[in-house]
Amino acid sequence: MEYNIGIDVGGTNTDAVIIDDARNIIASVKRPTTTKVSDGISQALKAVLEQVSINRKEITYAMLGTTHSTNAIVTRKHLLKTGVIRIGKPAGMAIEPMIDWPQSLRSAVSEQTWHIRGGHEFNGKEIFPLDEQALTAAFEQMKGSIEALAITSIFSPVAADHELRAAALARKILGEELPITVSHEIASIGLLERENAAILNAALNSVARSTALGFQQALIDEGVTEANIYLCQNDGTLMSIDYSIDYPILTIACGPTNSIRGASFLSGHEDAIVLDVGGTTSDVGVIKQGFPRESSLAVEIGGARTNFRMPDLNSLGLGGGTVITIEGDEITIGPESVGYRITEEALIFGGTTLTATDIAVRLGMSSIGDPAKVAHIDRRLAERAHLQIMKLVQDGIDSMKLSKDPVPLILVGGGSLLISDTIDGTQCIIRPEHLGVANALGAAIAQVSGQIERVYSLDVMSREEALGDAKAIAVQEALKAGAQQETIRIVDVEDIPLAYLPGNATRIRVKAVGDLKR
Repeated sequence: MEYNIGIDVGGTNTDAVIIDDARNIIASVKRPTTTKVSDGISQALKAVLEQVSINRKEITYAMLGTTHSTNAIVTRKHLLKTGVIRIGKPAGMAIEPMIDWPQSLRSAVSEQTWHIRGGHEFNGKEIFPLDEQALTAAFEQMKGSIEALAITSIFSPVAADHELRAAALARKILGEELPITVSHEIASIGLLERENAAILNAALNSVARSTALGFQQALIDEGVTEANIYLCQNDGTLMSIDYSIDYPILTIACGPTNSIRGASFLSGHEDAIVLDVGGTTSDVGVIKQGFPRESSLAVEIGGARTNFRMPDLNSLGLGGGTVITIEGDEITIGPESVGYRITEEALIFGGTTLTATDIAVRLGMSSIGDPAKVAHIDRRLAERAHLQIMKLVQDGIDSMKLSKDPVPLILVGGGSLLISDTIDGTQCIIRPEHLGVANALGAAIAQVSGQIERVYSLDVMSREEALGDAKAIAVQEALKAGAQQETIRIVDVEDIPLAYLPGNATRIRVKAVGDLKR
């Protein structure tokens, strides 16, 4: 028998599951997320292992979905001082790097930027040769003053040569140990958003290293010594410890993604809307062929616009711990929340704060805690509050639909007890078994992927040839990530003509996924 452990860190709870090789859940726990995130992970891991008597050497995979990187950006803590190289002079000098960042984030990450002559056109033709002399001078100036380096070149997703040459030169001058991010490995075509993503990725290196090694040590401390360790990405797939240290930004928003994947598995639906109701917030996402629909828009992280892949989500200020404020006839839903302190502060647990969960218990939708402690709440008032809660949910779901046609809605998360059994615009509402740990299950069942995004000139090759080339590259990337070849399938193809570029250009993005090798 072989087993997987999946752990997912949420804003309120850290959840853990153990599944067997038939993907049956044999143990699950919820533990409050702690101020020091790693403590909550260790507590959840210890608790879930105590539930079952299994040979811990038979645990072959351990997966972690974590908020460490998100927290570091939001709090501006533990970020590395990062040197920034933009290759594109003189064409790329009009706007400075990080020009629209909040000053607090920019100060935490970098004030050192250099413009270097070079870059490419969309078709891979050089704008100017790379100025290696200027690069050398820049790297010499950086010595001793930076902890990481981000390199971005114009149209590098099409032609990465200048970024790769700059990185090789940096390692020669600044040392092999310096964390270096090249933007073409992180994000897509848009220069400024791709550059932002690359800078943040470089700055997160130490956070990623401590997270990955800390998880590894926590497993060893519990006797899990034979497991292959992976961290979850925000596209519903996995990356190895080494990969996660190099690309930590790809863990951002992996929690909602894990919930979406878990919801799909538990319900058996590969196309639906998912509502994940936590203790603090709710996320509405869309399952497309069993994977989260990706956002087509630039995504802001900590005040910086980026364009690396992110799930298409609508986050609502609604959860089990959401504070309900009543002033006269006015009822206000959140956005404040008692979060993981719900068992201390909610009325049903003997606290003094009226929460959304108290309203659900008063209306008989749940019997957790002590219902007698909310019996004094006027029922009509509770019904009005719940109507407002459902209005938030209804609007959130409608915003994610691409048509007026009814669609299945899958409810997951511990706060899903707040939700009524009927919602306009839904085909059916599914509350699967184990819905409270869908996020940890999503981590435990995650696959590996390969993704490619390139601009092709259809004057040079046919559309079919371009698509075939992109799919072949995506499959090879999935193989390199550790997928079993016979399980690999193409789950997403995007083909967008670029009318503003010559040469009948089109941007093709392909994603392939497969099961982990065993």
